[in-house]
Amino acid sequence: MDVFEAIQTRRSIGKVDPHEMVDKETLEKVLEAGNWAPSHYKTEPWKFFVHTGEGRRALGRVLREIQREKIDGEPDEEQLEKLDKTVEKPFRAPIVITIAVEPSEKEKVIEIEEYAAAHAAAQNMLLAAHALGLGAIWRSGKPMYHDKVREFYNLTERGNVVGFIYLGFPATAKDRLAERNPHEAKTVYIHEDIDRINE
Repeated sequence: MDVFEAIQTRRSIGKVDPHEMVDKETLEKVLEAGNWAPSHYKTEPWKFFVHTGEGRRALGRVLREIQREKIDGEPDEEQLEKLDKTVEKPFRAPIVITIAVEPSEKEKVIEIEEYAAAHAAAQNMLLAAHALGLGAIWRSGKPMYHDKVREFYNLTERGNVVGFIYLGFPATAKDRLAERNPHEAKTVYIHEDIDRINE
């Protein structure tokens, strides 16, 4: 599969077989792909945390604690059921890779560029997983930036999680490819000296 085919045919696979484990060699290929992302000043600011087996429960408990904070007083039966389901979320895939960023403190480094590098690492991993016949989805959301998540992964105050990649073998057949608006609708060519872009 060449890179253009991988880019255009990759799609988020939310349902993978939670019981069929990905072998270590294949997993390491995915991780190595992430490690080859570009980073300004060669800072390589990403960190990868791989949850497997009961290691997924540790993440689930943190997510449950965050969800629990939204409930005033003692949770009722329905709320308890939702909290229990939150613990089980990481078990939807045999592997959950947490991608974090620790921005470099080197002079001239711009923090937002460190995040861009970590996001590029995530995309590399998604493309590699697809090329290797795996299913993957990049999950994110507000809990990801919670202090409890930062503390769990022992990140600094400047560090953050940028995404969870749920990885496994696809449990459902791929449906039609996603569509995109044409790049022409989002592209402006600048051929001469101008004061500003007029949309």
